[in-house]
Amino acid sequence: MSNTAATRDDVKEALADWSVPGLGLPLSRVATVASVEEAGDGLKVELLLGVPLRRSLKVVETALADHLAEKLGVKQVDLDIRSDVASRAVQRNLEPLPGIRNIIAVASGKGGVGKSTTAVNLALALAQEGARVGVLDADIYGPSQPRMLGISGRPTSRDGKIMEPKENHGVKAMSIGFLVDEEQPMVWRGPMVSQALSQLLNETDWGELDYLIVDMPPGTGDAQLTLSQRVPLSGAVIVTTPQDIALLDARKGLQMFRKVDVDVLGIIENMGTHICSNCGHEEAIFGAEGGAKMAAQYDAPFLGSLPLDIRIREQADGGEPTVVADPDGELAASYRRIALNMVAELASSGGDGDAFPTIRIED
Repeated sequence: MSNTAATRDDVKEALADWSVPGLGLPLSRVATVASVEEAGDGLKVELLLGVPLRRSLKVVETALADHLAEKLGVKQVDLDIRSDVASRAVQRNLEPLPGIRNIIAVASGKGGVGKSTTAVNLALALAQEGARVGVLDADIYGPSQPRMLGISGRPTSRDGKIMEPKENHGVKAMSIGFLVDEEQPMVWRGPMVSQALSQLLNETDWGELDYLIVDMPPGTGDAQLTLSQRVPLSGAVIVTTPQDIALLDARKGLQMFRKVDVDVLGIIENMGTHICSNCGHEEAIFGAEGGAKMAAQYDAPFLGSLPLDIRIREQADGGEPTVVADPDGELAASYRRIALNMVAELASSGGDGDAFPTIRIED
């Protein structure tokens, strides 16, 4: 970097007021300036991003290059942008699982708030951005990920001990729903549920993942406590509706994670408004801004709001969740914004960064 007109600090300062178009993600939160070199009458800048960003990469390269050239007073900037998803810290008494960089719990204090639908769409959004993603369906009593992901059949095993995850839409998945009939009730007591969850997580050959999304069972009982204490979580998000009753239980879920030293990455408000399928009228039938108010009350990031839209339900029921069914639509864009803001919170929370080799996101 000798004889270089601009320094890393200059580039970092120039990034401070720039956000990814369409996502509202401040790049300075997740970008590390790896190198700055003179290149003719311009600069060559290498950036490492702590989040995957494949879908927006070309837009980012073009718009950001122009922005940096103007800010740094050079004719042009040649950008080399790579994704470096680091492994983040877990609970103090646990060790990360081999090959899995980050495990994120998607939880709610109660059922019926759309947690599972949100979890699968977040996972699919991250996969579309170039990340290696898995989904663990931890709801033993009501597994829904097999249907939402459009997966059926039993998992295979090469050695009779470790199961191979099922896969669809670029996401690996494991669920008790793959092992039992869809209509068979699970009449297990707490210890049996805890053992089953442990096996689903630890006896699955996940390979290498950037993110494992855990679709948590609703509530704050034995199964939830077992997961939050025994699974090495990098963070958790809380899904709630704006309704006061839902918020009461969502607060319990948030407090549970904080008591066991799991970082709460943010609050997601689902069913924030209802969109009429006939006329498009939008109405806050469950109340307004409940999730944002809860986030402010508990000093947690507000990751975004999602509407109550019949298409979300229909697409998930059909095995092609919104992010897959209509990847360029407005609803998919909302899930994508929330997913990237979620992992941005994770990336900016600190971690070793050297647990795995750098991955490169390319077309």
